[in-house]
Amino acid sequence: MSYATTEITSAEIASDNPVHQRLYFPYEEVSKILHGNVLELGCGWGRGVEKLIEVSDHYTGLDKNESLIKALQEKYPDSTFQTASFPDLSRFEDNTFDFVVSFQVIEHIQDDKKFVAEAQRVLKPGGKIILTTVNKKFSLSRNPWHVREYFTNELKELMEKYFKTVDTLGVSGNDKVWDYYEKNKVSVQKMMKWDVLDLQHKLPSWVLRIPYEYMNRKNRNKLHDSQDTLAASIEWKDYCVCVEPDESLDFYFVGTK
Repeated sequence: MSYATTEITSAEIASDNPVHQRLYFPYEEVSKILHGNVLELGCGWGRGVEKLIEVSDHYTGLDKNESLIKALQEKYPDSTFQTASFPDLSRFEDNTFDFVVSFQVIEHIQDDKKFVAEAQRVLKPGGKIILTTVNKKFSLSRNPWHVREYFTNELKELMEKYFKTVDTLGVSGNDKVWDYYEKNKVSVQKMMKWDVLDLQHKLPSWVLRIPYEYMNRKNRNKLHDSQDTLAASIEWKDYCVCVEPDESLDFYFVGTK
């Protein structure tokens, strides 16, 4: 399965590597605690599916893309893959899963309250959701694929409405990771200078998606093709979970029912 958009982020496109490694990291991290019956909301093309399957008694993956789901079901016949339109999880009974994982999905969901409520409902008592999403504080431009992005307190308050306890952690990285972020920031800011009318915040999202994709791809390629090897050298091990979500690239929140 090969995908070329910057929003999906490929494991096969060299210039996507820093973002791919950042998105893969939570799968390695969460595999340390997963067991039992596991549900993933938004499995995509299967970036870390194999890691979750390894540690689960049974794994269920949901995604809206029918072709992705079909391919994953054929590749992993002992697991369950189904198409779904989030936030509806009515096909599952209450108290079904030991863990729910959802990485970089909630920012795409219109009804985020129902999304979190449904995840809580299908969890067993004491079950946990592990949820990641981008930290708005470190976003470099408007992403037209995102319905919204969160600051720390906004996501914390949302999850605390439905979960008994919420551990507010983040995904950060070492010097290589932050070096790449700073170079990316400088590059994006140069591009944004051309948006003198601030159209990125005024135009409807559907209008911005094609230019966003073009400029994002151009920027990633530029960073990868520069004289240093930074973009190619970053691995998932260069990322880490930290206890300061405000200063993290992504949130890594754990809610317990």
